[in-house]
Amino acid sequence: MPRTLLAFAFLLSAAPAALATSGPGCLVVVNVADNDVLNLRAGPGASTPVVDVLPPGRHGIIHLDAECRPTDIAWSSRWCPVTHYNGDRVTKGWVKARYVRDSDCP
Repeated sequence: MPRTLLAFAFLLSAAPAALATSGPGCLVVVNVADNDVLNLRAGPGASTPVVDVLPPGRHGIIHLDAECRPTDIAWSSRWCPVTHYNGDRVTKGWVKARYVRDSDCP
């Protein structure tokens, strides 16, 4: 019996990590030509360095980390903090809201 409880406790402790990449909270690239990429930037601005690129339809998982901001301007002008998961690579950065839309995480 103790082994069963221990195994159950282990499974419960692992559940939050598994849920982190499923359900709502992800984004997909939109409004970018198929032969172009969306730049993932180091900060919320077009003049900050590019840290990764997100090709439409081939970008892996883009997780929205917090609300896009600033919230007092039009949605299309906001910047969104994200984490990009692509195979073994994980990159944190910012994308322009006009180029992403909400999506369920796989």
